[in-house]
Formats: sequence, structure tokens, C-alpha cells
Amino acid sequence: VQLQAYGGGLVQAGGSLRLSCAGSTFKAYAVGWFRQTPGQEREFVAGISQTGFSIYYVDSVKGRFTISRDNAKNTVYLQMNSLKPEDTAVYYCAAGSTYKGPFHYWGQGTLVTVSS
Repeated sequence: VQLQAYGGGLVQAGGSLRLSCAGSTFKAYAVGWFRQTPGQEREFVAGISQTGFSIYYVDSVKGRFTISRDNAKNTVYLQMNSLKPEDTAVYYCAAGSTYKGPFHYWGQGTLVTVSS
């Protein structure tokens, strides 16, 4: 499975961004979004099952981020609203067997910078 995350950029605090993750044969896999800042461990942010029925969010993004998928377009989205400076990170998408992992296939990251 080849994955490509895109849609990152610079946004002011309180703003929104939508990340996309495109992949081949996506419908067979659960997909997760992760983020990482320098010197920190990679954090599991959100996950979605193959059908989209099961979804996970880390507490810090609940109510602000929404994960969704369009299997016809082989794409998973992460809508990020009410962004905070602490959301600044490189965001990665990954594919695996269940919506909470494990995730075996990883794409390149996309940088999200939230200015205060």
C-alpha cells in the first residue's frame, strides 16, 4: 500500500486545515493519522475503520478534528478546526488492520504549523 499525505501548511490559531491521505487499495485497510514534533514520540491522533463505522480520537483533538474517508476516491481526510499552536507537527497517515492499529504502511508526512 502506497500512501501520500498532503494538505499541510501554515495557519493562524483558531483556523482550519484539511489533510488528505491518498492510497492504493485503501478500502481494505483501516487508516490512522499520527503527528510528531522534534524530540517527541509519534502520537496517534485519529483512526478510522475500513467502513468508517468505527472511529478513534485522542482526547486532545476531540471536538476539533474529524476523520472521514471516501473509499471511492481512495482517500482519508482529517479536518482540523480550532487549531492551536500545540497542534503544530508533522502529520503522517498510516494503514493497518484495525482502526486502533497496528499500522504497517506509512506515508510521508505533511507539516502543519499553527501560529499564535
